[in-house]
Amino acid sequence: MDDLFAQGPGNEDDGEDDNGAPAAAGTGTDGNGRPRSPLAVRMRPKTLDDVVGQQHLLGQGSPLRQLAAGADAGGPAGPASVILWGPPGTGKTTLAHVIAKGRGRKFVELSAITAGVKDVRRVMDEALTARDLYKTTTVLFLDEIHRFNKAQQDALLPGVENRWVVLVAATTENPSFSVVSPLLSRSLLLTLRPLTDDDIEGLVQRAVTDVQGLNGKVELNDEALAHLVRLSGGDARRALTALEAAAGVAFGDADDAGDGPVTVELKHTERALDVAAVRYDRAGDQHYDVASAFIKSVRGSDVDAALHYLARMLEAGEDPRFVARRIVISAAEDVGMADPTALQTAVAAAQAVQLIGMPEGRIVLAEAVVHLATAPKSNAAYMGLNKAVADVRAGLGNGIPAHLRDAHYPGSKQLGHGLGYKYAHDAPHSVATQQYPPDDLVGKDYYLPTANGAERDIAIRLERLRKIIRGS
Repeated sequence: MDDLFAQGPGNEDDGEDDNGAPAAAGTGTDGNGRPRSPLAVRMRPKTLDDVVGQQHLLGQGSPLRQLAAGADAGGPAGPASVILWGPPGTGKTTLAHVIAKGRGRKFVELSAITAGVKDVRRVMDEALTARDLYKTTTVLFLDEIHRFNKAQQDALLPGVENRWVVLVAATTENPSFSVVSPLLSRSLLLTLRPLTDDDIEGLVQRAVTDVQGLNGKVELNDEALAHLVRLSGGDARRALTALEAAAGVAFGDADDAGDGPVTVELKHTERALDVAAVRYDRAGDQHYDVASAFIKSVRGSDVDAALHYLARMLEAGEDPRFVARRIVISAAEDVGMADPTALQTAVAAAQAVQLIGMPEGRIVLAEAVVHLATAPKSNAAYMGLNKAVADVRAGLGNGIPAHLRDAHYPGSKQLGHGLGYKYAHDAPHSVATQQYPPDDLVGKDYYLPTANGAERDIAIRLERLRKIIRGS
């Protein structure tokens, strides 16, 4: 079992990197035959056909296909530079490496966390030399470009505009706000989507059997696989790192086992990740049970229970957009006019989650949950609508008063449309005594405000409004 993490046949270290250049020091295997590279690195696709997910960007003839084919940056490959925007672990670095494998390509990687203007200018100078002397195109992968300030991003412009480099920039933040306009206009913006559970599951299973991965030395039971997929959150790198750690734990428990594959169980993934498996099935009863308990806790003003169920859903890998939608519904249905700002908070939270994604999105969701759970509650608007709908379905509400009908088309006045209509702004306080509902619904009250929160004041105002409007 000592060769659990050894490279399998066809994956021996040949002393060269992916571009045919000599391997850098520290790569390959150690003295025990174990690869020094992490599993996520070893499983990195060599071609676009091996990339998991992002099929909306990888169709035949797409810009990424053309760039990866090795065409010159200024030729039919289309845009010379691209900005990849998406959550962590969705393949931004992988796509950059694949693009760099084209013929006549040189790959250079910089991180905006550590690099500065001096580093960018050095790369540009070397890229210009490589292009003019060796007919080699430099692919510059710049990770976390949003961390570059304006001056640092401006230093990229000459190389991008003159196509000294093929810039592949990666960011987890909206480039419209984090990348300067001149650079954005000279690049193609591609949005990467979070990987689906099926994508992650297929990747994990492939890593178990692939000679570049664990080479069949372990096998996953269903619970362990589901746990890894659930905790990955659509992040391929996280899933493979977790798999490697869990396999190591299982291998350590099986020192006295035979030569067959070691089974990775749920207990191994829990120990490796130090995270207890959350009993939650996104497609089954638990999905609806936890969501129901979450909404009922908010409605019941138990902020602590609401935060518990929020954490439970997010830790189980629930789509934060689903949670945000439930919060918006709760703001309108359960808080209502008792605190009109609750809906504003909920909608803002839903938009913020779309904008920034996870994991930071959980902070926004928590703020919205606290607001709703601690707000005064009223479903009066919702119940008023239900009563109105019931009357409509019962056939009530016949016709529209003639004075409220449209009087703008020819012949309408002869029909009496608009005759006797009182313009509200001409009346005191902009409220006129006038019939608005159909004849059979005059005097019918649908909205009955509570005495909770802001509705206390609304109830007083509504009583005055109804007396003026109805002339009572």
